Amino acid sequence: MAAISTDVSAASTGARSAVDPYASLDSDEFMRIIFAELSAQDPLAPNDTKALLEQLSLIRSIQSDLGLADKLESVVKRNELTASATLVGQFVTGRDESFNDAAGFVDSVLVTSEQVLLNLSSGARVPLDHVEEIIDPEIVRVGNPPEEAPTESTPAGE
Repeated sequence: MAAISTDVSAASTGARSAVDPYASLDSDEFMRIIFAELSAQDPLAPNDTKALLEQLSLIRSIQSDLGLADKLESVVKRNELTASATLVGQFVTGRDESFNDAAGFVDSVLVTSEQVLLNLSSGARVPLDHVEEIIDPEIVRVGNPPEEAPTESTPAGE
């Protein structure tokens, strides 16, 4: 039982050490080891039950933390997808995957395993986290600079 560390700070980080043979154990494997140890121990000189319970509690806590992190990552991905879907039809500026300036109307959204990409009318792909500005398409005049765009007081043909 002494080979299984009760170092909470190292275990709570979720880091897996290549040196520690117990670092890659999941909770089922850990339980099999614990039960094997309990069945093999001398009943007249039992191991420290308190340490055993602390380790069981620790492994459950780590397992719970890992599950929570996975769920949180899933929620973040869904949030990114929802946010990017609202940008379809909007004019955006930002930096493409090669960090070049890019601008255009958002035609579609692509979700990859790594990120959410906005496909622009200009042909560029801008990662959602590289968007710098979102402009209402009503004020963007394609082919007309803003100072030449018709206003309500000046009809378009004059």
